[in-house]
Amino acid sequence: MDNRTQTQDRDLLEAATIAARQFGLRIDVLQLEPQLGAARADALIRIRHDDQEILYAAEVKRGLRPSTLGAVLHQLEHLHLGQTALLVTDYVTPPLADALKERGIAFLDAAGNAYLDHPPLLVWVKGQRPKETPVTANLTTRTFNPGGLKVLFPLLCRPEWANRPYREIAQLAGVAHGTVGWVLAELPKLGFMAEVAGKRRLLQPERLLQQWVEAYARTLRPRLLLGRFHTDLLDWYRTLDPKYGCLLGGEPAAARLTQHLRPGTVTLYGQKVEPRLLLDQRLRRDPQGEVEILTRFWKFDNEDPLITPLPLVYADLLAIGDARCLETAKLLYADIVARFGR
Repeated sequence: MDNRTQTQDRDLLEAATIAARQFGLRIDVLQLEPQLGAARADALIRIRHDDQEILYAAEVKRGLRPSTLGAVLHQLEHLHLGQTALLVTDYVTPPLADALKERGIAFLDAAGNAYLDHPPLLVWVKGQRPKETPVTANLTTRTFNPGGLKVLFPLLCRPEWANRPYREIAQLAGVAHGTVGWVLAELPKLGFMAEVAGKRRLLQPERLLQQWVEAYARTLRPRLLLGRFHTDLLDWYRTLDPKYGCLLGGEPAAARLTQHLRPGTVTLYGQKVEPRLLLDQRLRRDPQGEVEILTRFWKFDNEDPLITPLPLVYADLLAIGDARCLETAKLLYADIVARFGR
């Protein structure tokens, strides 16, 4: 984590803990970036109320949105084994507060909203408005802007590609040569890359993946949407004809990979909305439709030529964020991590 992000996290932690004192709580930040087993949290926080004392492993996130909620929930679950997880953020809207409470996720925000359920302590406040406009991004470096996310994608799919020439990485990512240059220059500063025995190597790939999927849902994925459509039947995805030039992502890809999910939506990636696809499958434009078509942004082939690469399937499931998709995302995550270790 770079110094600027560390400073922002500390400021947000201080703002949230000050806001929480209105509930009669005594809150202390015991340690920043504590190592908790194999994982690292942003802070270890102690909350005291009367004779009760609770330790929370806090994760600091800015700009929480419905599209990033799945990634945040997944990260909280994986990071804080043996500790009570606490989400600290700038602002939680009432609908998001309800969603967090329903899932049993403790949170504090800088506006004075909170959910803490640790009997006999119970704090539940929503609807408080922020005094200032919340920061809309958790990551301030260019690496996690849309161009940087495209560069990172092939490296997360195949970590050994990190040592390829800049020009080759640019071709794989579908970006300009210069974009690769500044991303690969920033990654060592962020702790995600180092030169080992004369070769570039990714470091902390699991942490990098978690930051990528969150930033992808927030900044890149919305720009890729070509359209949403309604369909009366979804089963046609099982025999999707390659002539349409589309790959399966999201739930259909996960169903193909795991046999664990019955899709309720269809995600497709292609270069355009193919009129023959709309006609053959009787797809009608609908902003709330079950079928979404997004622009394919990478320039390399996947092992399975009918579906998107595994990290993108995982990211799509987290962006959908319901319980079925999160459960399936756990299965895919284990496979992705196993590949990192090769």
